[in-house]
Amino acid sequence: YLRVINAGKSTHNEDQASCEVLFVKKKAGGANSTPNKNSSTKRRSSLPNGEGLQLKDNSDTDGINLYYWSLFDGHAGSGAAVVASKLLQHHILEQLQEIVDILRNTAVLPPTCLGEEPDNSSANTRTLTRAASLRGGVGAPGSPSTPPTRFFTEKKIPHECLVIGAIESAFKEMDLQIERERTVYNISGGCTALVVVYLLGKLYVANAGDSRAIIIRNGEVIPMSSEFTPETERQRLQYLAYMQPHLLGNEFTHLEFPRRVQRKEVGKRMLYRDFNMTGWAYKTIEEDDLKFPLIYGEGKKARVMATIGVTRGLGDHDLKVHDSNIYIKPFLSSSPEVK
Repeated sequence: YLRVINAGKSTHNEDQASCEVLFVKKKAGGANSTPNKNSSTKRRSSLPNGEGLQLKDNSDTDGINLYYWSLFDGHAGSGAAVVASKLLQHHILEQLQEIVDILRNTAVLPPTCLGEEPDNSSANTRTLTRAASLRGGVGAPGSPSTPPTRFFTEKKIPHECLVIGAIESAFKEMDLQIERERTVYNISGGCTALVVVYLLGKLYVANAGDSRAIIIRNGEVIPMSSEFTPETERQRLQYLAYMQPHLLGNEFTHLEFPRRVQRKEVGKRMLYRDFNMTGWAYKTIEEDDLKFPLIYGEGKKARVMATIGVTRGLGDHDLKVHDSNIYIKPFLSSSPEVK
């Protein structure tokens, strides 16, 4: 049973939510064919008596039921939040359609390379021979005198990792679509995205932003998301600025100081920290340190480039530092953390 309450807000409010029951079915005609929305997606019935919720026309033999909830906290306009609430689930569906047959076959691990035989004896022999040579050639591969290999011939990837990868890819595709179509459809602003997917008996929580997801079970509160803010992502942001200093527009410094550096403090030693530090140290203040800090403020008042207080989400492709031509988007990630 799914329900979304929007507290009487307008349909174009910056805060949006949605929920759907979807049916993941392999694309007809192969992976490159255009998905048939009518055959692959079944919305829940809006009838008051709940008719149609059983999705009777879909059989578990040719697909998987997917339950979807989402929450989008918009800013600087409702466009990104509205679009994401309508379309993100379909990006997730499309990604899962590519791997639905693999997900349904839980007895066999996902193949490393699609269309390849799972057991390639010649490749295994070459790998073991190479391993033996690395050990100094002691014994023939597989013989009792041969020590165990020091590395695995192939990583074992569980099915859950494919679902997580599909969700992560869907977030990326959603953000790219907003970027491509923002001018044509006047998609304004940006939004955080918090998504819950229930698939094959497991609950997946994907978070790109500072919204919170929790499970309450037997009176116990279980946190299911981490908040992404300028403070929690300080090191990632500082490292990007260090590697790509042109993104700072010669107006910001990637270093962090306890407070704004003043000109009279040039030549003195002040506490600072860089992207490779969790603690603090002293450095001699230089002229460059007088620039505005990349991350400024504390707690809920912390901002990236004095502009935005959240570091992950969708949209914001046109967001700039006030009265400048410096774009914020390179520092904002659409990648979710999935638990």
